[in-house]
Amino acid sequence: MTDGPTATRAFRVAYDGREYAGFQRQPHATTVEGTLLRALAEHGIVDRGDGPTHATPPGYAAAGRTDAGVSAVAQTVAFAAPEWLTPRAFNGHLPGSVRVWAAADVPDGLHATHDAVRRTYRYHLYAPVRDADGSRDRAGRGDSSGRRDADPDHAVDDDRVREALARLSGEHDFHNLTSDETGTVRDLSATATRAGDLLVVEVSADGFPRALVRRLVAAVRAVGRGTADHCLIDRLLDAEPVPGELGIGPAPPEPLVLWDVAYEGVSFAVDGEAAESARVAFGERYRDARHAAAATGAIRDRIAGTDTTG
Repeated sequence: MTDGPTATRAFRVAYDGREYAGFQRQPHATTVEGTLLRALAEHGIVDRGDGPTHATPPGYAAAGRTDAGVSAVAQTVAFAAPEWLTPRAFNGHLPGSVRVWAAADVPDGLHATHDAVRRTYRYHLYAPVRDADGSRDRAGRGDSSGRRDADPDHAVDDDRVREALARLSGEHDFHNLTSDETGTVRDLSATATRAGDLLVVEVSADGFPRALVRRLVAAVRAVGRGTADHCLIDRLLDAEPVPGELGIGPAPPEPLVLWDVAYEGVSFAVDGEAAESARVAFGERYRDARHAAAATGAIRDRIAGTDTTG
């Protein structure tokens, strides 16, 4: 729609997925992709449609289709863009929950979906460390009465989690961890890093079938908590389908972040002004979430400190 020279450009997009019905546009829901295309329509780059049905620019594609509630720091969209469309210009018609922060001019014909060589997700699992006796949480905080903020229902044994992730790493058919019927054979690497009472599970592969990361996290969490043995992982990797009653449902979407998408020979340049805008916007959202957590935590502590014996 816009006159003038264009070049195929890839953009890094960060978003807080909690308020969106996923990335892919839908006719009757607010999505990240619909928000991006609306911004392009407001810039005059594509034709304005009805609701989220805006046109797409030539060559448009996205690296992945994250589910409702899933966030991203490096979702990637690529298309034929006018020369003036920098990340900071893109942001001019975007809400604070969606920020473009880096870009790269790429060869014509690059397809953001098919040409991605590696995708990485990080799941921020709330999982305090389980003590050796299996009953207490070393990450818990004490108070003046000596009471520990233990959470044994969520505590995990890190070594058991890492062993489960090691079994899942490598090339396997993950058909028992997805509802997809094709594209289930993947060469995957999975690790975990302790960050206070969070266990950050990082999973990388050339691509992911539906809900694989969230089901994988649910499986290793069960092993880490001791409610399942490592034989569960072996059974999930078996060629035989797992019966429905033994299947693994996906972990909640909100702690999951699309962390990185790699392309052969493509290097993204950070737009300093756009990156600062993203830092401020996500900093505000983080503070809002902390305030809400503080309120619910105060309610919990007040009730926990109530004497119910009288």
